[in-house]
Amino acid sequence: MRKFRKVLDGLTTSSPGGTLGSPSCGSGAGTPTSAPTPKEIDVQETLQSENFQLCKTVRHGFPYQPTALAFDPVQKILAIGSRSGGVRILGRPGVDCYCQHESGAAVLQLQFLINEGALVTACADDTLHLWNLRQRRPAILHSLKFNRERITFCHLPFQSKWLYVGTERGNTHIVNIESFVLSGYVIMWNKAIELSTKTHPGPVVHLSDSPKDEGKLLIGFESGTIVQWDLRVKKADFRIYYDEAIHSVGWHHEGKQFMCSHSDGSLTLWNLRNTTKPFQVTFPHGKVQKDGRKESCKPILKVEYKTTRSSEPFVIFSGGLSYDKAGRRPTLTIMHGKAITVLEMDYPIVEFMALCETPYNNEVQEPYAVVVLLEKDFIVVDLTQSSFPVFENPYPMDVHESPVTSTAYYADCPPDIIPVLYSIGAKHKKTGFSQKEWPISGGTWTLGSHAYPEIIITGHADGTIKFWDASAITLQMLYKLKTSKVFEKPKPVEGRAAELAEEDPFAVQMVSWCPSSRMFCVVGISAHIILYHFSKYEANTQTVLLEVRLQCESEDVISPSENENDPCMPESSPHSPQPYQRQPASPVSGTPEGIKQSIPCLKVKDKMVRVPPGYQAELVIQLQWIDGEPPQQITSLDINSAYGLLAFGNCNGLAVVDYLQKTVLLCMSTLDLYGAADPYQRLTRSPRRHRQSTSGLTELSDNQQSIDMERSKSPTSVKGPGRKLSLPTDLKTDLDHVNGHCTSPTSQPCSAGKPRVPMGPEGPRLTRRGPGRPPFRKAQSAACMEISLPVSHTEGVSTESRENSFSRSRSSSVSSIDRDTKEAITTLQFGESYGRKSDALTTPCLWVGTSLGVVLLIPMSIPTEQEERMEEPVTFGPSGGVLMLKGSVLRFSFLDCMGALIQSPYEVWRDTNAAEDPDRPRKRKLVHFSPSSSQETYGDGHLAVVCSERQAKIFLMPSQSCLYVHNITESSFVLQADVVSVCNSVCLACFCANGHVMTLSLPSLRPLMDVSYLPMTDMRIARTFCFTNGGQALYLSSPTEIQRITYSQEMCDNLQEMMGELFTPIETPEVQNRGFLKGFFGGNAHTFDREELFGEAAAGKASRSLAQHIPGQVGMEGMKVAASGVVGELARARIALDERGQRLGELEERTALMMTSAESFSKHAHELMLKCKDKKWYQL
Repeated sequence: MRKFRKVLDGLTTSSPGGTLGSPSCGSGAGTPTSAPTPKEIDVQETLQSENFQLCKTVRHGFPYQPTALAFDPVQKILAIGSRSGGVRILGRPGVDCYCQHESGAAVLQLQFLINEGALVTACADDTLHLWNLRQRRPAILHSLKFNRERITFCHLPFQSKWLYVGTERGNTHIVNIESFVLSGYVIMWNKAIELSTKTHPGPVVHLSDSPKDEGKLLIGFESGTIVQWDLRVKKADFRIYYDEAIHSVGWHHEGKQFMCSHSDGSLTLWNLRNTTKPFQVTFPHGKVQKDGRKESCKPILKVEYKTTRSSEPFVIFSGGLSYDKAGRRPTLTIMHGKAITVLEMDYPIVEFMALCETPYNNEVQEPYAVVVLLEKDFIVVDLTQSSFPVFENPYPMDVHESPVTSTAYYADCPPDIIPVLYSIGAKHKKTGFSQKEWPISGGTWTLGSHAYPEIIITGHADGTIKFWDASAITLQMLYKLKTSKVFEKPKPVEGRAAELAEEDPFAVQMVSWCPSSRMFCVVGISAHIILYHFSKYEANTQTVLLEVRLQCESEDVISPSENENDPCMPESSPHSPQPYQRQPASPVSGTPEGIKQSIPCLKVKDKMVRVPPGYQAELVIQLQWIDGEPPQQITSLDINSAYGLLAFGNCNGLAVVDYLQKTVLLCMSTLDLYGAADPYQRLTRSPRRHRQSTSGLTELSDNQQSIDMERSKSPTSVKGPGRKLSLPTDLKTDLDHVNGHCTSPTSQPCSAGKPRVPMGPEGPRLTRRGPGRPPFRKAQSAACMEISLPVSHTEGVSTESRENSFSRSRSSSVSSIDRDTKEAITTLQFGESYGRKSDALTTPCLWVGTSLGVVLLIPMSIPTEQEERMEEPVTFGPSGGVLMLKGSVLRFSFLDCMGALIQSPYEVWRDTNAAEDPDRPRKRKLVHFSPSSSQETYGDGHLAVVCSERQAKIFLMPSQSCLYVHNITESSFVLQADVVSVCNSVCLACFCANGHVMTLSLPSLRPLMDVSYLPMTDMRIARTFCFTNGGQALYLSSPTEIQRITYSQEMCDNLQEMMGELFTPIETPEVQNRGFLKGFFGGNAHTFDREELFGEAAAGKASRSLAQHIPGQVGMEGMKVAASGVVGELARARIALDERGQRLGELEERTALMMTSAESFSKHAHELMLKCKDKKWYQL
């Protein structure tokens, strides 16, 4: 047990660390203050470094930029390769594994060792890899790097250990799968073609063995040359020279015909009896024109020729459409007899593959489905029905249906929320899918014992919200919400308004969800907030609109002669000393036309609408446009269902809304929140603003001396040298908008990006941008934001004045008056706390954090009775709390004095649309978590955890004394931080811009883990990274994929149990009985011995300079699996020996019976001979 002796009360300073300096990054626990300790706080910190380990758990979504496809017809698992070197292996729902090549080279081709639990990958760096799939996390067993030739095509015959590899030079090499070394047997391109041929045939684009005879290899060259090579005699059986380039070849199962697809959109059918010309040439989509010529068609990139017992063969191909039909979507064509079906796809086809009943290429194939891999989608078509319906995809492949712009992760949710969301979402599912079971059904997966309810929420560029069930490392769609339905359809605008309009005006910027009360809040890119409540019943509702004026004017419109109304205040509360006056909800149609004329602001529907069960919009808050200027985007949000309040802020100020009474309670600029207690020396302001800034929420400060001390200790203080992170200007511009608010420690929140219009007389006013309006025009899709970070950051010592150091990164378009007064609200938190040092009891408070590292405490007075709450106003008192940190404030959290996390109060969910019993009216049921309820022996008070982009501090309330301070990083800054529960305790988790993931103990801020995990190379990761309870986190690893990670040692230990098995022992299907006549006249393909031809004894060794063998790095898990594999092999060998012994015994018995019958026959023949020996022929 660790004991921390801290002052509970009586401290008169709120300086960070008193007179002690803060420890540098990488030091021990946070630095405590050295004040007298009249009382003790006994906190048992159970978390140690051994409780933490960082590892990836599972990846969800569609593989980004897919390149290759493979299927194991016996194991029924599928693999998808990608351009970044990733491989996704999919089986039944729950069986989903992601592998990554360390080189990052694109995957060109995939080949399963059918029913062997192994996979061969061919990559763009000319390396072959053999993956072991007999373990839950596949590992590379062998690699083979080609040095002098480039790999273009691979083929592995079923039940063969020799892999054929075609190269760009036209040669064909042979690799032993077991040893992963090259055979000395090589088919050189100049041997394959005739000596009289003067041109090179081009790269090898196809390799396949003849179904009729495995000793014959069909080689297709890009130029149109096809060669059948006899492997035994090492010469060509026949050569075909065709005028059009070849893309693919497909065999008939009897081995007498094959079909080729060509670059001119034609299909040629060749008969082995006559290879001088094609047996048939067809242009499936080429019509005959009036002049008698065929239409020119696009290439047919792939064709598959599959036979069936009961009907005509299937010919399936991609491409081949005529060029004159512009704008047509990519197609997959299915020819079955005389019927031709063209399936249009939403995206270009990368690869497709017919799934067949048998793995043998010399049997009737019986295709039952076609897997189609598109650039951004994955579908499976049912071939057993004439309408060719698609199967319902059980994998979450539509995460990127609209680009993801925000994410939220909630672990340990109420157990009833997932079934409720699923039942609502199931009513809106699409229909028309195939009724058959999903054909990719391999592997095994069981629900682990460590599963608990988890929900992931994704916000998208088109305004949709998706709720996903993420329990037990799976992902399944629960419910989809369209926020755009709240608004009228945007009308097209022109001129200046068109320049300022967002391309995706409904894009989701952030979400806030309370699973207990089921209240849901969405912040949009157009500076709007939508508040939803949940109901199981449909209803007729009219959404209430609140318009908030939260905008500061620039210098060129400020004049002492203007009236006294502050532009940052609502019209109903013009004076800052009265911030709690309410602004009533304005009717949707009550806005004067003159104010909004030609402004591209979203218009809320102003009529009653029928809304289905689920989340129903209750309130819309819109920030107003002022003088044709768009409002700054919202940077922070918090909602509390117990208080019935919603708070939000941007770089102009703070607003608080009472959503029960539909009124605006508070709307103030950030500077007005300080009043006379401003901890910074601002620049001289205009007379009008100066007069209005003399009072505010912090005017009645408890201790002015503490504020003066805080000013002198500020990390941005004028006096004393300080270390600063110096970033390049272009990088600074992008990194300043992480999570929609400024987080760069050297930049101001309202720094403007590149001007939208040329500078002119109105330039300063026209070019202002908020922190949430980054310098790219497209809606902030987290999937498409990529920047390049420098390799290293430079550090320097700055002795400049505060004005110069803080205005360095600001745009010249911001006026000098506003330069140091614009301070973004970066985080907000409602909770029960102490608003002043003199408070003895907790009251509802709003904690406000800004981009300058300032923390404000605003106490509130909320009526307790339900009737009073709906009628009486909520009032705000003056705050006595001004706390300081280095860098932008990111997160608040509260602990009791025993170190336990204090949850925010909430209202228990009740369905407002349900029929109400008049005798028993429903009342609001509130759940409060008082800091003193569980610490009677420790007296009143609680701990406040405040984390900024540079520091973490622990404050003791109500004295506001700093107990611990820890400098998280000096060379970077924190992007995301959260207080999470791990192993029945709590810790502070941080993700930094340099890719480090850290955890700190609470309350001592002792470093527990610091792992350099992921260098932040693009803004997508920064905007979507989020922590949750249970030691888990997630981020968008690519525009289409969600990567989940864990930093809990316990979960890492249990991860093997939670993941699915890719390989299950299945007996290989037996070869069909071909019959005597077919076997006799069809040739004998089973006498071909590849070992005899390709082995070292016959073919010799390959040149060492041609390829380099690289042994795989198999970890302990692989060794265990290998050991278990050996045991399994021994067991199988023992069973085989037993079966062989049994068969030998049966054979011996049959032989004995045959010998007995032969002896009996011989005896009877001898007796007959003796009987007839002396008789004449006529006596017989």
